[in-house]
Amino acid sequence: MLAILGITACSGAPEPVESKPAPVTSTPLITTPPVSKPELPPTPETVRLYSYEVVNAYAHDTGAFTQGLVFDSGFLFEGTGRYGESSLRKVDLKTGKVLQKIELPSQYFGEGIADYGDRIIQLTWQTGVGFVYEKDTFKMISQFYYPGEGWGITYDGSRLIISDGTSTMRFLDPLTFNTVARIQVSDKGTLISGLNELEFVRGQVYANVWQTDKIAIIEPQSGRVTGWLDLTGIIKTRQPSGTAAVLNGIAYDPENDRLFVTGKLWPWLFEIKLIENRSAN
Repeated sequence: MLAILGITACSGAPEPVESKPAPVTSTPLITTPPVSKPELPPTPETVRLYSYEVVNAYAHDTGAFTQGLVFDSGFLFEGTGRYGESSLRKVDLKTGKVLQKIELPSQYFGEGIADYGDRIIQLTWQTGVGFVYEKDTFKMISQFYYPGEGWGITYDGSRLIISDGTSTMRFLDPLTFNTVARIQVSDKGTLISGLNELEFVRGQVYANVWQTDKIAIIEPQSGRVTGWLDLTGIIKTRQPSGTAAVLNGIAYDPENDRLFVTGKLWPWLFEIKLIENRSAN
């Protein structure tokens, strides 16, 4: 089911006018032309631009090929990728120490994770298989299947939202895992592809754009990009080596309104505060 993008213009058809013969008169019948109102220009779509302030920096495992990140009850849950190295982890925020870990079978390349009640849901890349775990024990409860690739996943309170590396976000029923809706993400008409790790933050979807230092802030009802967070320069020291070590990992603590970001193989996980620069219309 496709979501409909854009602004719907509402205009009603004119009421039918009963036709009557013109009255007989000795003077010409003069009609006054209707006064046309000038059309107002469409309201521009405001796109807010943000930079950041680092509030805290925490140690992060440089062997973690981060694909998904979740914060819950004082702990981080992290999904990692690569064949033979993929895992689900529970991590101490302050120290970066891995407290609990389960490894995926070697044929699976782990991708994004989502927090769903007492469960953690994890995608895989090209196998179309997802896993459901008990959050406390990491015991696998079930598997589910989906078409195409799995990249990022988050939960908006009623539906799962997944990305597949394109400009499409799909919405899944969390009980049946059936697709119930999908939208195309765009910035003023331009499709934004490369959507990767997702996080639901204050009613908006934050999405890493793969191989960039930017996070798109997306209105989930329409797919419209309402803002951009530019994290250029956040990893200044001990820069991780290799082209694979890109920004990827967003977690949100709703109780304390804290936002965390990291990247694949990064030595740091950052708590950041958004700073609005200006708006682009």
